[in-house]
Amino acid sequence: MDWNELKQKSASELQRLLQTTREQLRDRRFKVAQGQHKDVREVRELKHDIARLMTRIKQVEHQRTTS
Repeated sequence: MDWNELKQKSASELQRLLQTTREQLRDRRFKVAQGQHKDVREVRELKHDIARLMTRIKQVEHQRTTS
């Protein structure tokens, strides 16, 4: 997920994307724990994506309150 893509999305789109990414992370964690999924790095990348999304959401909220 690229930062420039996130800058172009609205707050509601960011919230939906955050929700789906969290669901993906939960699914990957279960699959890794069960041994069905071998790419552990994907879990780390999803965590980074969630952090980027949360950062962008906070920026949008801050812009809305200061404007």
